[in-house]
Amino acid sequence: MYSFMSKVRYSETGEDGLLSLSSAVHYMQDCSTFQSEELGVGVEPMKKIGRAWFLSAWQIEIRRRPKLMEEIAIGTWASGFKAMYGYRNFVIRDQAGEDLVRAASTWVYMNVETGRPERVNAQTVAVYGEEPPLSMEQVGRKIRIPEEMTEFEAFPVRKVHIDTNGHVNNANYIEMAEEWLPAVSHIKKLRVAYQHAARYGDVIVPAVHREAEVCTVVLKGTGGQVYTVLEAGM
Repeated sequence: MYSFMSKVRYSETGEDGLLSLSSAVHYMQDCSTFQSEELGVGVEPMKKIGRAWFLSAWQIEIRRRPKLMEEIAIGTWASGFKAMYGYRNFVIRDQAGEDLVRAASTWVYMNVETGRPERVNAQTVAVYGEEPPLSMEQVGRKIRIPEEMTEFEAFPVRKVHIDTNGHVNNANYIEMAEEWLPAVSHIKKLRVAYQHAARYGDVIVPAVHREAEVCTVVLKGTGGQVYTVLEAGM
């Protein structure tokens, strides 16, 4: 497992003084980026060969959100590869070694020049290695979109949402959707499925469906294309 230490900053907390949902996702995303950079397969080396890892799905379990100034350890490891997919686990732990946040993620190895997925080669597998996956509920990548949904006011993608790949950063979709998700203190499970990449200037139309224990938020374009589907469980 690759890991790094941090301390929860004020800018990473929500109104309750605890680590915000999007900040937790940023931590995990940064952890995998740090590992790739240290292994020599980070952003610039991948650009040179015209390849990139695109996040396809999150499955996140929230046991406790750490508080302001609390010291935490963020860890990640590759848990398997199959065809064009890479599977990666994440943990955020407290100083006692207890898991506060656990996550499984699915990534797609893309040929940026052709815009198509590509089989992961043996060299890439060897660079990351493989470790046993976390024991988590098997739910799959796809999230069912309810038939009846309520649409809310559309908003444009801003420059602040864009990352080095030229589209909305994965964690920023979650931040966008938090407006319609339940209070983060109630969320115990979060699933996210990424379908299409939104870019600067695109307009996002949020659609929401709420049930007793589940809230589904769909972020789609004005033409109906789905960018991201989020499902929060209480």
